[in-house]
Amino acid sequence: MIRIAKLAALSLLFAPIPVAAQSQDDLDTRYDRALAAGYKALFLCSAIANAERNGTARTPESVMEWELTGIQAPLDEIVSDLSYRIVRQGQANDIEEAATLSSADGYSRTTSRVERVEVEWAQDMPARLAVHDAGAGCHLLPIGAALPLSTNTTLAVEAESPEPLARAGTVPGELATVAGRVFGQLYGEDARTTAILVMQDGNLVQEVYADNFGPDVPQRTWSVAKSIAATLVGAAVQRGEVSVDDPAGLGLGEGDPRAEITIDQALRMATGRYSDTAGSRTDPLYHGGTSVTERAANWPLLYIPGTFWRYANNDTLMAVAAIADGFADNPPAAFFARAGMPHTVAETDWQGDYVLSSQVWTTTHDLARLGQLYLDDGVTPDGERILPEGWAEYVSAPSGPQPDGEWGYGAGWWIMSGFDGIPDDAFAARGNRGQYLVVIPSRNLVIVRRGEDPAGGSGFNIAAYTRDVLAALEE
Repeated sequence: MIRIAKLAALSLLFAPIPVAAQSQDDLDTRYDRALAAGYKALFLCSAIANAERNGTARTPESVMEWELTGIQAPLDEIVSDLSYRIVRQGQANDIEEAATLSSADGYSRTTSRVERVEVEWAQDMPARLAVHDAGAGCHLLPIGAALPLSTNTTLAVEAESPEPLARAGTVPGELATVAGRVFGQLYGEDARTTAILVMQDGNLVQEVYADNFGPDVPQRTWSVAKSIAATLVGAAVQRGEVSVDDPAGLGLGEGDPRAEITIDQALRMATGRYSDTAGSRTDPLYHGGTSVTERAANWPLLYIPGTFWRYANNDTLMAVAAIADGFADNPPAAFFARAGMPHTVAETDWQGDYVLSSQVWTTTHDLARLGQLYLDDGVTPDGERILPEGWAEYVSAPSGPQPDGEWGYGAGWWIMSGFDGIPDDAFAARGNRGQYLVVIPSRNLVIVRRGEDPAGGSGFNIAAYTRDVLAALEE
């Protein structure tokens, strides 16, 4: 008995010592480091891997200069100091070997594909991991996860390259002046534009790119993905899989009022559900590695569905979840191939659920083709109808509660009828850091602006730019 007691005492002596109780500030600081590491891992992985998928290249230095500067506080102050390594297929999983890759010879388009990106953030925790699925982008593993970890792989779809965008015969001289204003930061004193494109009557009138970018270089869409999500819902409606009046699959069964929420209400940000941060922040999912299912589905109801507008990533994610049963036969990549958008990648969480509120990577040309698809009433250049007739009118109709201010909201798309000098039928996809796709049916016009504008800055004045493009085209 005495021997047993001594062994027990020894086992306690050598047991791991629990970490002392932490203040909330200490926990928040640690959590912010974990989020910053996840943010860095995912952006390095996605920017480099998706560019190489398109036959072009991005260097880590370029990603640090554009995507990983000017991000939201306090992550901005943390990201640059976190060490990382990029591991490529066929490369030994040795830290030193992984660290020897250089921008001069390790990130050209001829190297083997990116397998994962690791970012260190705490001495007592595994590095944050972003893992690349060939052709299907990158997904972020949960905080604390280490390889191997079973994940659901999303299969890519082989797609033929579409015909190049037709080019207009003449370009109005004033349009060049407008482009100079864009890159001269006259539409936002700290705006950082990476690309602009103007297409009218199906013809490419103008495109201009910053260094490190071009027609084949993808960027993250941020919330432009919500308009892409609404487009995928339209494709499911066209195939006869769902109706926008169908329940969105929320709630826990009979008697739960959330079960009455429709796909239409989810697309229109009108589910009436609570969300814990103002605006669109979904940090645990976007940077923390949680899944769509655990973060977006079960928020409580505060308002009668259809009576209150609140911008929420979770609503879009649930609209996408409502059509997910059809993805086995018709994944987003298959739709992108039909729509002439082969350089677009919809990424997922580590469980294989699409993060279509934000995590899509696409090129300026692919966005232009999406806008043209809406101008052509959902019919592709080869005559295939892939969206329901009148879907453009549906997504751009403010048939529900509306936000305050000049912008209106339809079904996954913003409405620009509140702006002076812009036609009332104009609607737009908008995303963080200055992503814009403007569609103006009455002018048969598509405008794309991509950027990496700093968080909390002046932003980019898309309404002023749109007015100036309209005026230039009237020359």
